[in-house]
Amino acid sequence: MPEPRETAVYTHGHHESVLRSHTWRTAANSAAYLLPSLRPHMRILDIGCGPGTITADLAERVPDGHVTGVDLAPAVLEQARSTARARGLRNTDFAVADVNALAYPDDTFCVVHAHQVLQHVGDPVRALREMRRVTRPGGLVAVRDADYAAMTWYPASEGLDAWLDLYRRVARANGGEPDAGRRLRAWALRAGFTDVTATSGTWTFATPQERAWWSGLWADRTLDSAYADRALGGGHAGEQELRDVARAWREWGARDEGWFGVLHGEILCRKEA
Repeated sequence: MPEPRETAVYTHGHHESVLRSHTWRTAANSAAYLLPSLRPHMRILDIGCGPGTITADLAERVPDGHVTGVDLAPAVLEQARSTARARGLRNTDFAVADVNALAYPDDTFCVVHAHQVLQHVGDPVRALREMRRVTRPGGLVAVRDADYAAMTWYPASEGLDAWLDLYRRVARANGGEPDAGRRLRAWALRAGFTDVTATSGTWTFATPQERAWWSGLWADRTLDSAYADRALGGGHAGEQELRDVARAWREWGARDEGWFGVLHGEILCRKEA
């Protein structure tokens, strides 16, 4: 039988506007639900590690343990390695891997972590089963994903309404599920977990600096990233529509009363001992 392979296409790609967001992520702002469960000796697998900022934070929290960061994109792993080197970490390593077919034996890791991954895979239940396989008995699978339909903002903007509709259409055409956050618990139960703790967390962008950063990266992403290419190539939008959406993002970002909330679903799944 052939090894399982990812069928979905990663919607965002690794344009600078995407990495601008990814490198902002930390364990504190993106994995706070997991941190109380960590112990210094743990061995952790960080799936979809991207540029490695969360990976490095996790490694600092397990000084007697080890963190392996994996991603499908070899180029971004070079940035992850640089992140770890710059922080003087000696308990990390990085490798190319597909969440559907992890090259690790059963019962290898104390914690298997994935941030903003399951929304981009074709079969999240299969991915969770594979994550469960490489987790030790008594260990944890920790997953956090945004839920696009639950994102909200003020003031109202027809341009941002158009952005949300477009993004969800593009993501689903690529084989993913942009409203993953609300589905995580259901997917975990279908994957065979019986001990699942479901929570939620948020990002909020409201200060002038936060609004400028968030609106700017989405405006740039709408025009110049792989997401833009897929929106155009798939016939989901024309160039003028993308320009209109990018302009709406910048106009919202300049509003003094602007506020944007991102809801995430979170699950901690304990593997039976």
